[in-house]
This record gives sequence, C-alpha cells and structure tokens, in this order.
Amino acid sequence: MTAIDQLLDVMAKLRDPETGCPWDVAQDFATIAPYTIEEAYEVAEAIAEKDWPALEDELGDLLFQVVFYAQMAREDGLFDFESVAQGVADKMVRRHPHVFGADDLNDGSSIENAEAQTHAWEAHKAKERAAKAEAEGRTASVFDGVTSALPALTRAAKLQARAARVGFDWPVTAAVIDKIDEELDELRAEFEAGGDQDRVTDEIGDLLFACVNLARHHRIDPETALRQGNAKFERRFRRIEEMLSETGRTPAQSSLEEMDRLWDAVKAEERR
Repeated sequence: MTAIDQLLDVMAKLRDPETGCPWDVAQDFATIAPYTIEEAYEVAEAIAEKDWPALEDELGDLLFQVVFYAQMAREDGLFDFESVAQGVADKMVRRHPHVFGADDLNDGSSIENAEAQTHAWEAHKAKERAAKAEAEGRTASVFDGVTSALPALTRAAKLQARAARVGFDWPVTAAVIDKIDEELDELRAEFEAGGDQDRVTDEIGDLLFACVNLARHHRIDPETALRQGNAKFERRFRRIEEMLSETGRTPAQSSLEEMDRLWDAVKAEERR
C-alpha cells in the first residue's frame, strides 16, 4: 500500500458511519472549509519562518483536507480523489504545451522565462473561461474565476491585475500615489462633514484599494506586506510589554506618551 493509499484508507475509516470517528462523520463540505483556509495560512507561516519540519507537517494537514473533501464527494457520488488528481494532472499538461506538446494557443516552442510562462498560462485560462461563459450563455468577463472567497487584499490585487491585462491601469506609479492622496483627501472630507459611517467605510475601502494598486505596481503581494507589517507591530509591542514588565507594570498601567517613547526605543534597538 502506498502512502497516499494508506491516507485514503484512513480517511474512509474515519468517515465510516458505524465504526468511524463521530466528529469526522458529522462534517460536511461547509464545515470543513474554514479548516482548509486555516491550514493554508499555516503552510504560508511555516514558509515565512523557514521552518521546514513544520512545513512538512502543515503540507500533510493541507493534503488531508483534500482527502477529506474527496471522501465526502465519493460518498455522495460526485467525484473521488482519483478524479481530482487526474483532473489537475490533465489541466497542468493542457496549460503547459511548451513542455508537453502544442495546441491551438501555443506552437509548443520553448518558453524562455517565468514572465513568458505567466502570459501563456493566462492565455490558456482565459480561453477556458471564455468557453465556460459561452457554454453558460453569458458574456465572458475578465473577472471570471476571481473567487469572492479570497482575502480582500488578495482579491483586490487580482481584480486590478485582470483589468490591467486589457489596458485599464495607471501607466506609472506616480499616478497611483496621486490617487492615494486623492482618496485620503476624500476621507478627510467625510470626517469633516460629520463622519457618516457608511460613507467613511466606503472611502476607507477606496483608500485600501488604491494602496493595493501601489503594491501591485511594485510587484509586492499586499497580503505578504500586511502580514509583515502585522508581525513587526506585534514584535515591537511585545518588546514594550517586556520593558514595562521590568518595572512591574503592564501597558494598561502605562500612558500613551510612555508607550510612544518605548516604541521609539524599540525601533532604535532594531536599527542597531
């Protein structure tokens, strides 16, 4: 028995309605989905920390999620792990004609670099999306396939990138920065007008969207940038907590002015 066969067998036994685990038996697609998202983030965290043993473990957890879905689908007569694996293998072959052979979008000639491969990949995906839209009797959109379940920053970057492929994009970074300034001015105007919650929310959304655009123009993933910002904030604030603890106090027993001074001291420590 191969490792994957053993894993599939374990999953089937866990889902056995008579002898399986009650928790596993009680799950469905909707209840498992949040765990899948969590596992994907844990994979990303292990990579960011260069913790390779943890990455191996987290990849196993993520694979188990796929096996879980496949088992539930097999029980419902929808599909199984074999068809999932076969489907993705076929798709990878179809989208890499320069490796596996020619098709009507590519003559099978060598692709020289990653950027060229990205263009070829997107051309294949666009063709598939157009065919699906035609089969469904609707107008194809450049936004087809950009799932609404993505984190908002990631989805904003994908929407912008799709629009950019058809020419709807700022030509230079300076224009994006001007747009950020414009959105800030509009946000200030809303505050000065009384700060209606819905309008302020709308303007903050526009501002964040413009900031994502700036990151995209510099080929920076906004989710990665914000995760790094979160980590930096947490690291520095934890250091403030340590410094206050040395005096027998907590942040709640300190003042904003003192914590600001300590924040500057922590930044100075990091620069040394």
